[in-house]
Amino acid sequence: MFNSLDDAGGSETDDAELSDCTLMALRYHELADQRKGEPDSFPRSKYGNITHSDPNMSITASGSEDDLYIRYSSASTSGPSLFESHRTSLEGSPLAMSPWNQTTSFMKPSALPSDNGNVPANSLIGSLTREEGHIYSLAATKDLLYTGSDSKNIRVWKNLKEFTGFKSNSGLVKAIVIYEQKIFTGHQDGKIRIWKISPKDPSIYKRTGTLPTLKDVLKSSIKPSNYVEVKHKRSLWIKHADAVSCLSLNGEQGLLYSASWDGTFKVWRISDSKCLESIRAHDDAVNSVVSTLSEMVFTGSADGTVKVWKREQHRKGAKHMLSQTLIKQDCAVTALVINTKGSVLYCGSSDGVVNFWEVEKQLAHGGVLNGHKQAVLCLAATENLVFSGSADKTICVWRKGGNIHTSLCVLTGHMGPVKCLAVEKDHESGSEPRWIVYSGSLDNSVKVWNVAEYAQLTAGHQKNHHQQQQANF
Repeated sequence: MFNSLDDAGGSETDDAELSDCTLMALRYHELADQRKGEPDSFPRSKYGNITHSDPNMSITASGSEDDLYIRYSSASTSGPSLFESHRTSLEGSPLAMSPWNQTTSFMKPSALPSDNGNVPANSLIGSLTREEGHIYSLAATKDLLYTGSDSKNIRVWKNLKEFTGFKSNSGLVKAIVIYEQKIFTGHQDGKIRIWKISPKDPSIYKRTGTLPTLKDVLKSSIKPSNYVEVKHKRSLWIKHADAVSCLSLNGEQGLLYSASWDGTFKVWRISDSKCLESIRAHDDAVNSVVSTLSEMVFTGSADGTVKVWKREQHRKGAKHMLSQTLIKQDCAVTALVINTKGSVLYCGSSDGVVNFWEVEKQLAHGGVLNGHKQAVLCLAATENLVFSGSADKTICVWRKGGNIHTSLCVLTGHMGPVKCLAVEKDHESGSEPRWIVYSGSLDNSVKVWNVAEYAQLTAGHQKNHHQQQQANF
């Protein structure tokens, strides 16, 4: 039985509606500007009126469909938009061309035999589907998988089967991170919600807080100096004025980082839910933030830049200063990830390219990985493998060996853009390193893959190394 939780209380009051429609994206889809009280600018997606099978999770379909949840530009339009040449063009709607805007029948959760000896390397294990909206966020820990969608639900899966779930009453789920017994979710309404598993029943999740807290909002609202100009309006500095696009945890420091389409990233102290700092980081939407165990924080934006921030410890907490700008390009930066060793930073862009920098060599640019025909929407990495999900519906897997990246395989099977990725070690793989890869897509499904780190390369992949070219940034 699902624990259906509605957000309630003054801390959930929406002071600021999203001022811009999401502009997007990729030549196949469009976004409706459906602010409260405004008419639809074009027909709603067929996914918008799906009947939910679980009565405890029934939710009114949201009025707006945010297709890729990545900003390519801060420009706004009341009509549909078309993604061309890495930026937003306003030349009509490609809705009719959209291959994932059609009603599609997907398989219910299924799996191959669990014995790894019977699972081929780099193969699909199963597909998890609950037809309630696009999948925008994933987080995996131990034997549980958390998925967020535009239905405002967070589903919890165990052993490829639906285990439980919980929901927010407002704010589509755009990011999920896990810290000890807490689950943090970032939402389109600009808020971060905190959930905790019931100690008596692991299938029950309770919302224990919202960032910023109601107490801090009321306290800050008294002083005029606590208001800043964001997106042409006054807003409290501790509040995001637009959608929370991503979250990153630094458990060692006890810090949570949140980035937003409002161009800022904020630093929160987990122990008392205090907002320690708000940094105006970019001239456009921040699409990704990555905190490292060292003193560096990386941000990537629709303004085409990746910035490096140095965290300095002060008596009252952390203070972040801009250290350098790694790249400045015409196309949007859509995703960032650092490998688990902390030695390589990867950057995905709307032109389909993945750049990378070697942290241990003073962030020297290492090269580019060319494997996608359309925008890179998400990245995940282990120590030696990097995974890139794209609007072209594929997942490229690269293996790092020294300073060379080799194309290991391309995972295909999604019917829509791959929006989010999560990777976990396969602890039943024995001596052979294998990984369980979860991919969430706008086709409403999550696919589960088994990837062997040292699988035999095909003849075609053996020749497909990354380009050792240095771009002029």
